[in-house]
Amino acid sequence: MSAPANPLVLRMRPHARSIFAEMSGLARAAGAINLGQGFPDEDGPENIREAAIEAISEGRGNQYPPTQGIPELRQAVADHQKRFYDIDVDPDLGVVVTTGASEAIQSTLLALCESGDEVVVFQPWFDLYGAGIDLAGASLVNVPLSAPDFRPNIDAVRAAVTDRTKIILVNSPHNPTGAVFTRDEMAAIAQIAMDNDLIVISDEVYEHLWFDQHRHVPMATIPGMAERTITIGSGGKMFSLTGWKVGWASGPAHLIAAVRTIRQHLSFASGGPFQYAFAYGLSLPDEYFEGLRLSMQHRRDLLTAGLTDIGFTVNPSHGTYFLTSDLGPYGVTDANDLALWMPEHVGVAVIPLLNAGRAPATPQTLRWAFCKAEPTLVEALDRLRKAAP
Repeated sequence: MSAPANPLVLRMRPHARSIFAEMSGLARAAGAINLGQGFPDEDGPENIREAAIEAISEGRGNQYPPTQGIPELRQAVADHQKRFYDIDVDPDLGVVVTTGASEAIQSTLLALCESGDEVVVFQPWFDLYGAGIDLAGASLVNVPLSAPDFRPNIDAVRAAVTDRTKIILVNSPHNPTGAVFTRDEMAAIAQIAMDNDLIVISDEVYEHLWFDQHRHVPMATIPGMAERTITIGSGGKMFSLTGWKVGWASGPAHLIAAVRTIRQHLSFASGGPFQYAFAYGLSLPDEYFEGLRLSMQHRRDLLTAGLTDIGFTVNPSHGTYFLTSDLGPYGVTDANDLALWMPEHVGVAVIPLLNAGRAPATPQTLRWAFCKAEPTLVEALDRLRKAAP
């Protein structure tokens, strides 16, 4: 009997494989330390977790919350944007709460893209971007970021824009490379958007995870960009509670109205008690956000030094949960082959950058997640060291 035909629509078949799910599955099967998927292995702050428990106990959010998000969280998002960046956002009309940043991005693409529109994206990119653009029937246009520093090539951005371009999708701090775009780079991208009347989706979920002096610059702070930028945020990344899946989009009312229209037909509403907890979390003092940043910076330094000592060449990471490297000392010359081999033979799982945005310019690069407890990183480095020739 012949195998049944693949029922998946053609435009989504390239997305059938999720490298993140695949590597996490291999890690579980082999008992490997998962330095591939970007989730912390520690719970987030106790006071935020207690706020969720309190909301559940008091019956706040146990039934459907408002589809655009509870007023308390929308106000907290607006207050956060004003407090940290002096960005004015209308909490009633300029914020929509979503099931994680993933839904915010997907809702935005579906809301704004017609069939045949083009979306300019910096490559390598998080795999959701490609899937979302294809779901919307649009076309993805790559602008490669090259190792070791992964800086955006502004001339390449300008050349990528055509009369079919609708959106530039910017992610800074950048997953998977750890690059943080400078103010001059953001301003140059912004000028291209303004010159061509484009919308910018600015994925800023790692906004508080910038390191050293590489401070995050929100796109909406560039003069002229607040009215054409949808900013994506995430409570999961901000508070190390990724399983709660609460994110948001903020921006001008007319753009957010479009996102809300689509979002209400996806998950409709979710995470009621967690919304109350994140509203509380956004009010935490600056010391919390500074402590999170410095803690992740320390873990980056620990993993960087350890990998370098073992024989990897590590690229600079200026933000996010991630750093990248070459293939190290194991004698395997293909990133995908090495990533598939490592869980069983080394006891550590990583992501091959080849599969993060189909990046042909960086086929021999690995992405490592350092958002793990220090003992986890130390044990992973010990396993890597023992397996090295």
